[in-house]
Amino acid sequence: MKLIIQIPCYNEAETLPLTLSQLPRELNGVDVVEWLIIDDGSSDDTVAVARAHGVDHVVSFTRNQGLAKGFIAGLDAALRHGADIIVNTDADNQYRADDISVLVQPILDAKADIVIGARPIQEIAHFSPLKKLLQGLGSSVVRAASHTEIPDAPSGFRAFSRDAAMRLNVFSDYTYTLETIIQAGQKNMAITSVPVRVNRDERPSRLVNSISSYIKRSMGTIVRIVAVYKPFRFFMTIGLILFAMGFIVGLRYLYFWFSEEGGGHIQSLILAALLMGMGMQAGLIAFIAELLGVNRKLLEEIQYRLRRLESSDEESDDDD
Repeated sequence: MKLIIQIPCYNEAETLPLTLSQLPRELNGVDVVEWLIIDDGSSDDTVAVARAHGVDHVVSFTRNQGLAKGFIAGLDAALRHGADIIVNTDADNQYRADDISVLVQPILDAKADIVIGARPIQEIAHFSPLKKLLQGLGSSVVRAASHTEIPDAPSGFRAFSRDAAMRLNVFSDYTYTLETIIQAGQKNMAITSVPVRVNRDERPSRLVNSISSYIKRSMGTIVRIVAVYKPFRFFMTIGLILFAMGFIVGLRYLYFWFSEEGGGHIQSLILAALLMGMGMQAGLIAFIAELLGVNRKLLEEIQYRLRRLESSDEESDDDD
């Protein structure tokens, strides 16, 4: 049983030594623990610092690709290196490394495919009241979209079984945290959460430049994810709303037609026709999007099978 702890990094030469010094090299139920960093185009000495502190594997981008792509690159690399469990944590030492054992236990017990570390949001001193509120609202939206019960959706402290890591894809360029939960819910993976502790704030978050930007980008990410994984419901809902609005406006026109013997209000008739026409078009798009969604599921199944075959081939080469 091999556990690989992956850490996405972007100019983390200052905070990485502290983070690595806290990581375990041994865990109950695990035979081998290895460390992997994803160097996301760093311009400082992140890679040199990582190697000096005993990191086993390094994935490097020549330029910054963003957190989501770095996360997926880390999963792919960890799978190639034979990981049975993959733990993702942050380079700024936000999460208590002692809780990695708690995080992976549901996977070791075969009770979960994905485990999310739930931070004590209301007790974190460096989180403003507004940020705490937004964290709660965002997690509520993700729970509704994914049909899961994850209390801390933005948490980056999480563990994946090998099979779960093979099934995951991330289309967002911003963050993987929300999409992977919604995707897990859509794919009926066993996903759970465990309470974890946090350390003091070492540096400001690079993902949250401002509250307004975070809200806008997170909501955009959620909308795109729902459109990808629930296309029929997404577009049909839009279509029904538009059609209903057009129908109501049409009833208004008919009311004035019969009460005033058809005089005026032709604008209402035009608007009703436009809205109802747009609603019908959105309904047709819903059916097309559903067919594309079926094709995506087939492609993801093919990708999963290919990953399993590649994994088997690599294990055979290692045995030879």
